[in-house]
Amino acid sequence: MQDSDPHSAPIRPGQPRVVPRPEHNVSRANISEQALRVLYRLRQENFQAHLVGGGVRDLLLGHEPKDFDVATDATPEQVRQVFRNCRLIGRRFRLAHVHFGRDIIEVATFRGSGSDDGEDADRQVRDGLIVCDNIYGTIEEDALRRDFTINALYYDIADFALIDYAGGLDDLRAGRLRLIGDPVKRYREDPVRMLRAVRFACKLGFSIEPATEQPLFELGRLLRDIPAARLFDELLKLFHSGYGLEVFEKLRHYGLFGHLFPATEACLAREDHDFPITFVSRGLANTDKRLAEDKPVTPAFLYAILLWEPVRRRWEELVAHGMASIEAILLASSEICVDQQPLVAIPKRFSLPMREIWALQPRLEQRDGKRPYRLMTHPRFRAAYDFLVLRAEAGEADPELADWWTRFQDASSQERARMTEPSARRKRRPRRRRKPSGSSGESAG
Repeated sequence: MQDSDPHSAPIRPGQPRVVPRPEHNVSRANISEQALRVLYRLRQENFQAHLVGGGVRDLLLGHEPKDFDVATDATPEQVRQVFRNCRLIGRRFRLAHVHFGRDIIEVATFRGSGSDDGEDADRQVRDGLIVCDNIYGTIEEDALRRDFTINALYYDIADFALIDYAGGLDDLRAGRLRLIGDPVKRYREDPVRMLRAVRFACKLGFSIEPATEQPLFELGRLLRDIPAARLFDELLKLFHSGYGLEVFEKLRHYGLFGHLFPATEACLAREDHDFPITFVSRGLANTDKRLAEDKPVTPAFLYAILLWEPVRRRWEELVAHGMASIEAILLASSEICVDQQPLVAIPKRFSLPMREIWALQPRLEQRDGKRPYRLMTHPRFRAAYDFLVLRAEAGEADPELADWWTRFQDASSQERARMTEPSARRKRRPRRRRKPSGSSGESAG
């Protein structure tokens, strides 16, 4: 990103900093063809049309944007009249989605400031939380309603200039994440902004400005007011980002993780057999590695990692009280999932394979006769095996058991026959070990 004039006047409401095309590095050559078509068409229909948000931010940083969002003074209904391939979505925020095959360009109407008393029919605020907001306004109002300054930069398709109402260019240059407006009020309006602060700090390597950071330690309880289904989507953005381990550490640092996964946090807060619990960290590091290598990952495996510690503890308690191991793991899984679902709603298409991964863990201990052969035909076998390897690396499962399954999969028919004879190995009890080196894979499940 090119530096702007260091002697330029500070930004004041109504007086944005405008950076002409020759003085910035945002080029139409790096904007998707679909986004340009939307921008040009809106402009052709005499509407304002700006690229805004993460797309502008990433282009200025020299990154490849994940998507491109458009802001305009056209209402959603007017956008739909312009584009036949448009669908309107959302209740809390009314948006227009313009479809180009599998690609979608999101078009948002400039948001107005409205009032904070919750009396507007199109803007409802309850206890500081915005539950409905379809007040439209000017580009200046829209900029100051956005969350972080670095996401409030506009690229005007009319003259290719950058427009900055909130000091985002300075923050971008300084590597600083700063909320627009009073941070406590903004977090109360939408507590998910706390998760976004963590995500952007990790993704961009930015520091969080002190006034923006301090409420993160104090307002985590507000996440309980967010619909559990929305939190599931937000957490996937966090943990399937390629920097999930750093996200996990930051969430725990600010005390946010415990509001999302209280049972897991309770386990992580204490050592087990004098060893710190490292399984979650190793599992997330493994997921980050797979994403870096462009390998598939699945929410089922991710949530199996995040919830395993409370499941394991409850499983061990039930076994200690005389319940059969397989029955105990099923009951433990059910109890933990029932408690977790109101906090983060995991869809059945992911929760069922997640529970299968757990349920296969005691079955992996059965290595005699035909059982290993039958287990290898299970559709979730590979994910369960990868999970076992992670457990062994964390010192929570017997490394010899994981090694046996590694060798069994590659063994010849004769070798497999010898390996499944009861006398072919010396049975030994699992014991905790210090962190051994090595890495594991993860099945796409």
